[in-house]
Amino acid sequence: MPGWLTLDPQSAVPPFEQIKQAILAAANSGEAAVGTRLPPVRALAAHLGVAANTVARAYRELEHAGVVETKGRAGTTVTAGGDAARQKVGAAADVFAAVVHSAGLSESDAVAIARAALRRA
Repeated sequence: MPGWLTLDPQSAVPPFEQIKQAILAAANSGEAAVGTRLPPVRALAAHLGVAANTVARAYRELEHAGVVETKGRAGTTVTAGGDAARQKVGAAADVFAAVVHSAGLSESDAVAIARAALRRA
C-alpha cells in the first residue's frame, strides 16, 4: 500500500474525504503519477480498517472529477495530475465569481459562502 494513503482517526474529516484528498494530493504532486494503479477497493479498505463502500465512494468521486479511471478488473488508475479537476473547478470558480459580482457581494462574503458549501459537500 502507498505510504501516502493513511487516515487520521482523530480527524473530523470523514474517511472517504481523507482518502479522496490523499489521492488527489498525490496525483497533483506527482507522487502518484498518471498511470499509477491504485489498490483494489477491498484491499485498501482492509488496510485502512474502513468499509469497502468508503473507499469506493472516494474512488467514484475522483473518477467523476476526472482524476482516476476504473476499468473493471483492470483496476483504478490515476489518469490526470489533477489537471482535469483543476480545470473543472476553475471554470466553476469563474461562474461563481460572475454571480458574486452581479449580486454585489464582497469577496469576504463570497469566500464564506464557498467555505460553507465545501463543508456541506
